[in-house]
Amino acid sequence: MQRGMQQSSRAHSVPAQAFGRDGYVRLAANAGSRDWAEAAWARAQERMADPAVRAAWLRCEGTWFAGVDLLDNAPNGSVQGVPFAGPAPDLVAALGLTPAVWHAAQVSVTYPGYPRPKEGESAGAARYRMTRDAAHVDGLLLEGPARRRILREPHAFILGIALTENDPDAAPLVVWPESHRTMGAAFAAAQTEASSDTCAFDLTDAYTSARRAVFDRHTRRPVPLARGAAILLHRHMLHGIAPWRAPPVSEGRAIAYFRPHLDSLAAWF
Repeated sequence: MQRGMQQSSRAHSVPAQAFGRDGYVRLAANAGSRDWAEAAWARAQERMADPAVRAAWLRCEGTWFAGVDLLDNAPNGSVQGVPFAGPAPDLVAALGLTPAVWHAAQVSVTYPGYPRPKEGESAGAARYRMTRDAAHVDGLLLEGPARRRILREPHAFILGIALTENDPDAAPLVVWPESHRTMGAAFAAAQTEASSDTCAFDLTDAYTSARRAVFDRHTRRPVPLARGAAILLHRHMLHGIAPWRAPPVSEGRAIAYFRPHLDSLAAWF
């Protein structure tokens, strides 16, 4: 028993170290994660067949289905009785980050031709989506006429699990390794308000400056994922979606994302 515990600890130590160092870690699929991905994709497609659901979440001229809170997984993460299993939830548990409830996962699907302009976005925003992968930090919402970046959703982490088999050039997730340190330092320096669940943090200036520094100093890295493989991102990680440059496939490239919330906005820093 002791030997098994030691082996389990060693198995998690390398990805945990990579997560802390780089701000992300890619985790290979195993039988459990592939079973979950298959069940999740089958259920997601059932929900996506609803015209009202498609109308609500299909964007960028039909090349991106955003699908926030689409997957009706159980609180333990299981889907249609298939356990939420594999290296990803195991690592989250080893890091002490398992949420009390796994919320309904986002199902993000990109299609050949992504990215077309998003409805209502400016020419500059469309250009940024194409040339900079719409790189962003989750949880900072654009608000008001001035389009200020306000912290509203204090995610503990971002966990993505691929639901489809994907060509490496089929609009993969893109990260900037170690950017969580640059972004996080800027956010911490900008935090001047008292800790509260109700206060809002305007991080526009810190975000814009730090993002520019990341583009100048960090190397962009696409992270393609096979079905059942996963990526765990630090909450401050700058990330985006690359344009689709693979041969066309009708089902697109699908990833389920879990982004559980922290107890307070202040804890996000």
